Amino acid sequence: MAKLLLIDDDIGLTELLGDFLTQQGHTIVVAHDGREGLRQLFTHQPDMAVLDVTMPHRDGWDTLERIREVSELPIIMLTARDEESDILRGFALGADDYVTKPFSFAQLSARIKAVLARTGHAPADEQTQLQYGGLEVDLSAKRVWRDGKIISLTPTEFKLLAALMRRAGEVVSPEELVSEVWGEQYAGEIGHVRRYIWHLRKKIELDMENPRYVHNERGFGYRFQVVSGEDEEE
Repeated sequence: MAKLLLIDDDIGLTELLGDFLTQQGHTIVVAHDGREGLRQLFTHQPDMAVLDVTMPHRDGWDTLERIREVSELPIIMLTARDEESDILRGFALGADDYVTKPFSFAQLSARIKAVLARTGHAPADEQTQLQYGGLEVDLSAKRVWRDGKIISLTPTEFKLLAALMRRAGEVVSPEELVSEVWGEQYAGEIGHVRRYIWHLRKKIELDMENPRYVHNERGFGYRFQVVSGEDEEE
């Protein structure tokens, strides 16, 4: 999972939220004001920052601007205000998402997962190369080859392929794919999966009627496995 930097002057919140996110598998670094947050950023090199707006010494806006001068680190802003002007200001300064207090920890966890997936920011120890049966995926460069020839995928198609290849040989349910590729806020919208599987197959398969890579397990989900000579229609 990811290394997360929590920058918030609410000590009780950071303790409880830190415990929750640790249980989710993340590594947590905490700072209680903007200046300390910047020091922790340079020291620990996190995968994402969760940044409060109202803090002493250096507020969230100033901290966000400073981070953006030196890093493309994914950032979720926290604020007690939901005024449109504040939200637009955050996005204009380079925030990737915006969560209004009070919020549920599960909601924030889903947003963290979605932003990490959307920005393509992978933890340092995550596998970066996937290769099966002539199909190669570079997770860092966001590139795909089949038998040495580049294949152009949309960002969503790429994330869907990567999610299946990471679990090669397993049946992955539509619900799991929605959560991993689109984010938990899209739970229940499994129609996305069927449509994007079709588009993905059209690009990576030589024969849509007899797929070599992505197979449908009727009633259960989809499986990435290199086979030949099988007729597994959607």
